[in-house]
Amino acid sequence: MRILVAGATGVVGHPLVGALRARGHQVSALVREESRDRAPEADAVVVADALDREALLAAVSEVRPEVVVHQMTALRMMMANPPEAFAQTARLRTEGTANLIAAARAAGARRLVAQSIAFAAAPTADTVVDENVPLYVDAPDPGWAATVQAVAALETQVAGAAPELSGVVLRYGTLYGPGTTYARAALGQQILAGQIPLPGDGAGVTSFLHVEDAVGAAVAAVESEATGTFHITDDEPAPASQWLTHYAGLLDAPAPRTIPVEMALRMFGWFMTHQLTEAAGASNTRARTELGWKPLRPSWRDGLGEE
Repeated sequence: MRILVAGATGVVGHPLVGALRARGHQVSALVREESRDRAPEADAVVVADALDREALLAAVSEVRPEVVVHQMTALRMMMANPPEAFAQTARLRTEGTANLIAAARAAGARRLVAQSIAFAAAPTADTVVDENVPLYVDAPDPGWAATVQAVAALETQVAGAAPELSGVVLRYGTLYGPGTTYARAALGQQILAGQIPLPGDGAGVTSFLHVEDAVGAAVAAVESEATGTFHITDDEPAPASQWLTHYAGLLDAPAPRTIPVEMALRMFGWFMTHQLTEAAGASNTRARTELGWKPLRPSWRDGLGEE
């Protein structure tokens, strides 16, 4: 198939281009001008900013994809400027998604695969939830509420692109592996320095996902006829008390000290405290049964903290 990967310089988009080409597809990489030097090897590289509607329409029509894959975020900026990274990512999920859908339709594409996140569920009594639980669009933290509202807008637009485009939303779990914030060079250094204590009982549940499994799920979604929203996570949702202690052990670091939740709110802010104390994990059952995907790394224990 002719496939366009938008966001082809990202931590998932870059290896995805190679994975799709290895399966015999003709793959075009969509990148911005300032990212051209980081573009992966592809059958074609097209340059446009997804927030420039006319430029995007022209770029996508040039390669006439049958399938468009939306992997666009601005999270590469996270370490340098978190507020700007979140703001730009929100625009890409709202305006950028709208522009990409318009371009895909105009170019005659038949399928759209878009990335989302699996850790935005509204509070529930369950520690692990499926895709039917509402998103936390009214979170008490304005920044997180805005992020989740943008995620909801992306998912609504993908669902509403039918019947011209059959849409698939892949809600990735918390990514780990090379290039992610959970790699040893990033979070690992903070754990070694004792900068990540455990708030309260650390009952917040995280569903992890290795980058390679995110790529595999995107390939499966491209080649499948399934539509809808899928949690793409490993098989072992884990409370913070478990995974954070395990990570410290891998690094031969001291076990994380325990602090009151109120202190964590002052240290970390609302979002990270919520994730470590209250968040629910995500079940991948639907992806296994309907998408025909399963993680090659079923447990975060198989690689969390690798270089």
